[in-house]
Amino acid sequence: MTAGSGNHPSERRSVFASTAGGVMTREAGAITGDLELATTMEDGSLLTARVRYAGADEWYEIEGSPAPVEATVDSDEAHRLLVEHLGRPGPVTQGNEEPVSLEGFTPA
Repeated sequence: MTAGSGNHPSERRSVFASTAGGVMTREAGAITGDLELATTMEDGSLLTARVRYAGADEWYEIEGSPAPVEATVDSDEAHRLLVEHLGRPGPVTQGNEEPVSLEGFTPA
């Protein structure tokens, strides 16, 4: 299932370069390279995050989405924190960088 882009009022988008491990998605596994992130805040407490190859049509939901968000964090700040999170290298296992996801991510 590929998520389509929407016109939700809290949707934010950014283009960023992944690290070597990439970003883990539900539909396509790990994807790497120049990516576009779209986030939407639902009910002020859940952050839904989708990613696609920059300029592509198909969106993929990031593993762990939706993620809980503290009530004091608005959609702009949650999006900014997620861009930072996804741009950091994942854990290294047996010399290989693992992809990052929203598992354990809580913008606060």
